[in-house]
Amino acid sequence: MRNLFLMNILLALIWAALTGSFGYINIGFGFFVSYGILWVITRGRDDVNYFSKAPQVVSFLLFFIKELVKANIQVAYDVITPKDHMKPGIVAVPLEAKTAMEITLLANFITMTPGTLSLDVSTDRKVLYIHAMYVEDKQAFIDEIKNGFERRLLKILR
Repeated sequence: MRNLFLMNILLALIWAALTGSFGYINIGFGFFVSYGILWVITRGRDDVNYFSKAPQVVSFLLFFIKELVKANIQVAYDVITPKDHMKPGIVAVPLEAKTAMEITLLANFITMTPGTLSLDVSTDRKVLYIHAMYVEDKQAFIDEIKNGFERRLLKILR
């Protein structure tokens, strides 16, 4: 998978060099064209999962951007308005993530979202403790993390 990704980037850069324009749009277009070419060339091989993972990565990034914008608006609204809307709490979220990389990525994406902060992982690596500024319902918060960040991230990593 890593080799195909690097080949995709290399082909996009070759495209940009041939066209003479190293702008973001041209390199992005070259990336999509080379993605299609690589898909056609490797079609039928069973060991290629790059083409199933790439759309999942794009989907995860779009989901993260949506959550980032939503959290920024919520925190900014709370800062601007005179009334305090915060209901802070520390929530123990049970983890399906097992490896150190899965847990670290999940914790980092949660921390990068305003209003949430990953505090600690239990010693048995089965629970992630998260501080959140807005916890109306703990179970709803847990479901939001598990069905949002964790499920999408584990789809990419497994």
